[in-house]
Amino acid sequence: MSFWNQLVDRFRGGGEEIDWEALLIEADLGIKLATEWVDELRESGLARSPEKAELYLREKMTKLVRIPPPLPIRQKPEVILLIGVNGSGKTTTAAKLGARAQQEGRVVHLGAADTFRAAAAEQLEAWGGRLGIPVTSAAPGTDPASVAVRSLFAAQETKVDLLIIDTAGRQANKRNLLLELEKIKRSLQKKTEGVPHHTWLVADGTTGSGVLAQANEFHQAIGLTGLIVTKLDGSARGGMVAAVRAEVGLPTYYLGRGEKPEDLKRFEVREFVDNFFGD
Repeated sequence: MSFWNQLVDRFRGGGEEIDWEALLIEADLGIKLATEWVDELRESGLARSPEKAELYLREKMTKLVRIPPPLPIRQKPEVILLIGVNGSGKTTTAAKLGARAQQEGRVVHLGAADTFRAAAAEQLEAWGGRLGIPVTSAAPGTDPASVAVRSLFAAQETKVDLLIIDTAGRQANKRNLLLELEKIKRSLQKKTEGVPHHTWLVADGTTGSGVLAQANEFHQAIGLTGLIVTKLDGSARGGMVAAVRAEVGLPTYYLGRGEKPEDLKRFEVREFVDNFFGD
């Protein structure tokens, strides 16, 4: 039985109507979105019919999590800046994104701007060696903004298609750490207008509603353009994808469902909705 059907059975009350609000919150849709959708179910008279309610929710989610068309990038390299809290999988995700881009025929460069965690640059260099992707790195303690700028210059000189910059994990409510991220973005923009083209939050899906909190805080502080959710191969519901889209306005571009490079999948709306509801 799918987790969705298990939740439906668990939250079915003594009468005919399911406790939809509790169900949707447990599915990681967040209080605001859950309340909004439950009100609509009740107003439409669908709350007492699990089958009709599910069809209605499927349609709502499908419309909500659609990905906007990509903006044209008229300059090379296209630059992605990855940010997030400790342990979210940023460094591995940077490598996986690089591997995907290679498979699509693009030339990639990696920037190891996490100079706080001693093993971060080594980890990214190991991935780069395995994949045949050059990496710009520096000794621990080096100013991360300078590493980001050096990686941009290296990518421009070699005329690669895509530059992916990894940054140190940090909590979004730590102002001094956010200032470092702001400096990275500001330093890149001083060198080339319009970069980074993408500032993506990498978030651990097993933290559930914590993904929404991180997205809110980082977006307010730094300005995000998208989301990558990792570690969805376990008990993670995935509902945070809809919550972040509804409350923060951020689309999800990739989902990580395993450790291998090929386990980082492009976000597909229909596949996501089917998986969420247990098909």
